[in-house]
Amino acid sequence: MCGVVGIVGKSDVNLQIYDALTMLQHRGQDAAGIMTCHEGRLAQHKANGLVSDVFRTRHMQRLVGNYGIGHVRYPTAGSSGPAQAQPFYVNSPYGIALAHNGNLTNTEEVERDLLQNDLRHMNTDSDSELLLNVFAHELLEQNKAKPLPADFFNAIRELHKRVRGGYACVALVANYGIIAFRDPQGIRPLVYGSRETANGTEYMIASESVALDVSGFTIERDVAPGEAIFISREGELYSEVCAEEVSLAPCIFEHVYFARPDSIIDGVSVYKSRLRQGERLADKILRERPDHDIDVVIPIPDSSRVAGQALAHNLNVKFREGLVKNRYIGRTFIMPGQQQRKKSVRQKLNTIELEFKGKNVLLVDDSIVRGTTCQQIIQMARDAGANKVYFASAAPAVKYPNVYGIDMPSASELIASGQTDEEVCKEIGADWLLYQDLDDLVAASKDGNPDIDQFECSVFTGEYLTGDIDDSYFARLEAARSDSAKAKKIDNSDDTAVIGIHNGAVE
Repeated sequence: MCGVVGIVGKSDVNLQIYDALTMLQHRGQDAAGIMTCHEGRLAQHKANGLVSDVFRTRHMQRLVGNYGIGHVRYPTAGSSGPAQAQPFYVNSPYGIALAHNGNLTNTEEVERDLLQNDLRHMNTDSDSELLLNVFAHELLEQNKAKPLPADFFNAIRELHKRVRGGYACVALVANYGIIAFRDPQGIRPLVYGSRETANGTEYMIASESVALDVSGFTIERDVAPGEAIFISREGELYSEVCAEEVSLAPCIFEHVYFARPDSIIDGVSVYKSRLRQGERLADKILRERPDHDIDVVIPIPDSSRVAGQALAHNLNVKFREGLVKNRYIGRTFIMPGQQQRKKSVRQKLNTIELEFKGKNVLLVDDSIVRGTTCQQIIQMARDAGANKVYFASAAPAVKYPNVYGIDMPSASELIASGQTDEEVCKEIGADWLLYQDLDDLVAASKDGNPDIDQFECSVFTGEYLTGDIDDSYFARLEAARSDSAKAKKIDNSDDTAVIGIHNGAVE
């Protein structure tokens, strides 16, 4: 999962992009980058690390211009070296940079076509670079010295025909402005807003609405599935749906885990959807165990806190913060390597013993993926003196890999893959395990916007919207996403980006 932002303003936008990226930091902690344009000259800085670590005053002073784009990354496709940091850049036509959230599912086909037919060189193994080169080629095919909005839309129209998967992108075109586009199913989120100033209207496009909130932008609406939005450097906005077949099917895991609770995605409040998840979990407990003996509900911070509060309220039992989080440890879900994840859980959480000792505790988490985290936390609860430890997941059992932009592990590393609920319960060491029903999870999100056609739920169902996922694809995924494969990528990653640009110069 990654975060993207693009701004067209009336003055330098570097600080606004920086602020927006800090609000999107939860979407990627591997790398960050910003590119701006001033009088046709591009300035860029990107590197591995958190936003606050990547950018210093000297970098911000170079990032001048009234329009620009930014990106925070964790690796989904490709290795994790600094050469993979975004935005990516090509000089022809016009000078284009692109930042991408998502994952393509037909990368081999697209790369082969780019190399053999379009004669374009790939410098990395990132599908984001593929997207950039497809867009650049199709824009070049328009054969315009000075492209109009229709030319950008025509290029995106051809791009949709060539690529499949989940993608939400912002691209900067030197001297012209910013264009943003979203995949035809709207799998990955993208929203835009405006802000009135004394000099005119400014626009921001971002992965989540919280990025707009921090700078005082008012949400206009979500970018529609298959839609492209072009904002000229003068601040004129144009939009057009460029895909032939569209339907709104956003990724439901955004509501479960990734998005911030204060975001609104496709008209759905993430906070309210998580409240409803907790309410429906409580209903299931009361159906299955009306005489339950739960003394206290304790959430596993942070993304399960809202659901846990609603669950405890509806069960009429105490809600307590029994686990204290070290906020200087990254999200263990996205950490490569099982041993590193195990170590991080102990560093990340500590128990408040008095909330566990002698009690029947219901731990609530947003989901169970590998089972590493919940297994250790259950043992921590027992070590703190809990009498019984129950475990509730606000999401159904995760049994299948995600292929649209979430770095879910291979199926062999998913604890629920090929196992019953009872077997998972025994493996994680709980006295009782409760999963959310899929219908309840979907309803918890759909209640916020009944106009949503469906949700992308492939990690629970194994049904993939693009229709191009087969056994051979999973075999390649297994080779790329297993812990051993990621360890090799980390060992082989270079400390220096091969190609970068600052102030329009190659370095």
